[in-house]
Amino acid sequence: MDRKKTSHKGENGYALVIGGSEEYVGALTLAGLSALRAGCDAVTIASSEKVAWAVNRYSPDLMTYKLRGETFSVKNAKEMVKYAERFDAVLIGNGMGKRVDKFVHYFLRKYQKPKVIDADALKTLSFKDFSNSILTPHEKELEIMLINSNKEFLLPKLRESNIKEKAEILQGNLRYFLQNDNVLLVKGATDIIISKNKIAYNRTGNQGMTKAGTGDVLAGLCTGFLAKSGDLFKSAVAAAYINGFIGDNLLRQKKSYCFIASDIVKDLVDIQKIEKKK
Repeated sequence: MDRKKTSHKGENGYALVIGGSEEYVGALTLAGLSALRAGCDAVTIASSEKVAWAVNRYSPDLMTYKLRGETFSVKNAKEMVKYAERFDAVLIGNGMGKRVDKFVHYFLRKYQKPKVIDADALKTLSFKDFSNSILTPHEKELEIMLINSNKEFLLPKLRESNIKEKAEILQGNLRYFLQNDNVLLVKGATDIIISKNKIAYNRTGNQGMTKAGTGDVLAGLCTGFLAKSGDLFKSAVAAAYINGFIGDNLLRQKKSYCFIASDIVKDLVDIQKIEKKK
């Protein structure tokens, strides 16, 4: 995304990434760095003190907010709701681990600004719990959410449908969710991006994208674009395309599936420059 020549720090968006655990520091770091690469001006990581210090050691480009305690509590959620108001977009869920449902429920109920919800933040919620959000589930997480939303009757239909039919079924049966200013990005061999009145399909990407961390990169890209643009649907579409495009470019370079998620982060340069080299 272009920047004005007269732009100043903060005009291109501030993003906050909430998540992480001692087992999954990498997920948080990949998401934060990807949000920065997407073009927003600054990214802050909010996590427990141990995790935040580990992120500090890994990257000088990421700021951190250190929460007291080793788990995400409701007390932490209240603190985060107030702190998050200074940001343009928030990502929550990456690497959080188990037993975070009370934290996530409280935060999403109280925080109304644009956000991206991924990974562990999705698994105990139903579609009615979201507003002004991009959700990025893979197929299994989508099934869990449909069950949580008492829409498990859709599962046989979805499993038997082609991509276009699947998108139309979801758009038709998730009207309340979509009309509440939400966008659904279902990750797969073909990504499906659905809003209340639009459906897009992304076919970039390859089998190497099943590597751990590529979903965190995607969520970070969504957040970075969202912090800068404020457009949920366009941010989701752009993130899906670029994440997969870089993966395809790496496959051509390395001629094998040996690339990893951090390679995608390193290669997240201007997409137009990459296309000119093809």
